[in-house]
Amino acid sequence: MNPAARVQAAIDVLDAVIAAARGQGASADRIAADWFRARRFVGSKDRRAVRDLVWDAIRVCGDIPVSGRAAMLRLAQGDPALAARFDGSRYGPAPVAPDDSPAEGGVAPRWLSDALGASGLDADEQAALLQRAPLDIRANRLRITRDDLAARLPVPAEPGPAPDSLRLPAGTAVETWPAFADGLFEVQDAGSQLACAALAAQPGEVVVDLCAGGGGKTLALAAAMAGTGRLIACDIDRARLSRLPDRAQRAGAHVECRLLDGGRERDALRDLVGMVDAVLVDAPCSGTGTWRRNPEARWRLSPAAVARYAATQAHVLDLAASLVRPGGRITFITCSLLDAEGAAGVEAFLARKRDWHAAPVASPIGRARGRGWRFTPGHDGTDGFFFANLVWS
Repeated sequence: MNPAARVQAAIDVLDAVIAAARGQGASADRIAADWFRARRFVGSKDRRAVRDLVWDAIRVCGDIPVSGRAAMLRLAQGDPALAARFDGSRYGPAPVAPDDSPAEGGVAPRWLSDALGASGLDADEQAALLQRAPLDIRANRLRITRDDLAARLPVPAEPGPAPDSLRLPAGTAVETWPAFADGLFEVQDAGSQLACAALAAQPGEVVVDLCAGGGGKTLALAAAMAGTGRLIACDIDRARLSRLPDRAQRAGAHVECRLLDGGRERDALRDLVGMVDAVLVDAPCSGTGTWRRNPEARWRLSPAAVARYAATQAHVLDLAASLVRPGGRITFITCSLLDAEGAAGVEAFLARKRDWHAAPVASPIGRARGRGWRFTPGHDGTDGFFFANLVWS
C-alpha cells in the first residue's frame, strides 16, 4: 500500500467503527480484525500503519464523527504530511473539497466531559484518558517471582507499581513468548493488579469473584491465596467465563466456575450465602477509565447507560453482601472514573447496609475519592479505577 492508500483504508475502517458505535455493534478491535482478515494481501507494516491511523483519529474526535473522512480530516489538521495524502491519487482519498468539514475535537461528548469534570477530573486529567497505554504483565506467583520472570523475558521490562507487575512498551507481542504459554505471567494493567490486591485474599479462605468475566482478576486472587482455600469465579456471560478453565490450568490455579442466570443469580449461589470470607465485585461499568485502550467506547455512552450501570452495580453489591459471613469483606471495583459509578454507589450501599463500613485502603499510588480510592492515567500511569473496601461489622 502507498501512504495515500493507507489513509483511505483507515477511513474505510473508521466508517465501520462509527456505524457500529451508533448501533452498539462490534468493538473497533473486532471491526479492524475482521477488515484485515478479509484482505489478507495487506502486509504487516501496512496493517500497523492503518491501525495507528484509525486509533489516532478516534482519539482526536470528542463526539462521534459523521464519517471516517471527517475523523481523518480532523487528525490531518495537526499533521501537514497527512493532509497532503488527500491528493486524489489512485486508491487514496479524494482531495479536500470546500464543503468538507473536519469532525469536532475534544476528549469526549460534552455531557460526558462535564460529568468527568464534576467527578474531579480537570482538563489535563481528561486528556490523559486518551494517551497510549503501556503494556503491563503480572508475574504468576504460583510459578515464578517478578525478578525471576524479568530475567527470563526476551526484552527488558521495568518493575511496575504493583508488587508483581512488569511494564513493557505498548504492542509488545507477549502472548507469543514461551513464558506466557508456560503460565508464568498474565497480561494485566498494574492498576487492576493493585485494585484486586485490595481484597487481601488469604490462603485458606473462601473467596468469590462475582463478576469474573474471562478471569484475569480471578487468577490474581488464586496467586494471592497460594493455591489453597476455595476460589469461586462467577459470571452471567457464558462465552467469557468459558475461557477461564484453560487459563487457570495454564497458570496452575484451582478455580471453581459458576455460570449465573442474569436476574436469578441467587439461585446458583444459595449454598454460599453467609459462608464467604471475601467477595471481589469487579462490576460492569461504562469503562471511562479504559479509553486509552478502547477510545471509541466514549462514543457509545449516554446518561441513561451510565444510570443503568449504576443500578446494576447496586444489584451486584447487594448480592455480594448476602454471601459474606459476619466480619467478612467486599472489594468493589469499577474501571470508571464517574462518581455515579464509584463514590456515589458506595455511599448508597452504606446507606442501605447500616451494619457495613468502608475500611481504609493502603496503596502505593492513587488518591482517596469519597469512601474509596482512585487511580487515573494522568496521576498514576495506570488505567482508571475506583475501588473501595467494605466490611460487615
